[in-house]
Amino acid sequence: MAIIRWDPFQGMTQIQNRFDRTWGSVLADREESWLPAVDVYDTKDAVVLKAELSGMDPDDIQIEVEDNVLTIKGERKFEEKIDEGRYYSVERRFGSFERSLALPQGVRSDDIHADYEDGVLAVRVPKAEEEKPRKIEVKAAKTTVEAKKAEK
Repeated sequence: MAIIRWDPFQGMTQIQNRFDRTWGSVLADREESWLPAVDVYDTKDAVVLKAELSGMDPDDIQIEVEDNVLTIKGERKFEEKIDEGRYYSVERRFGSFERSLALPQGVRSDDIHADYEDGVLAVRVPKAEEEKPRKIEVKAAKTTVEAKKAEK
């Protein structure tokens, strides 16, 4: 008689495999949303956001600012049709997307501008000019003795 090592997770693995086989094909048919890769960095004068949106028309990209939150949204459409043959694989993501970024305090949201070149959207959010330090004069209050003398 052979000794077989008992695996307490074997049953869970079998259930997961059955679930994947059953629902995997159903879930694969639905249209999935996607999120573009985004880099955000800070310069002396602005906060810059760069989003990878290759293959998109700039008219399909919307940028909004509300309550100090910058939102980029749009839709990349799958319009490539092949006349002969078939696809073996489609790895690029298509569909709608939405990315939001909380802007730091001290930016001028009314001066935001965006450029789209070579599939990369660059959004530049200028910083407000920092307030210069100012001196505040501290006035000495009259002491109670001096105030009583002034009253007499």
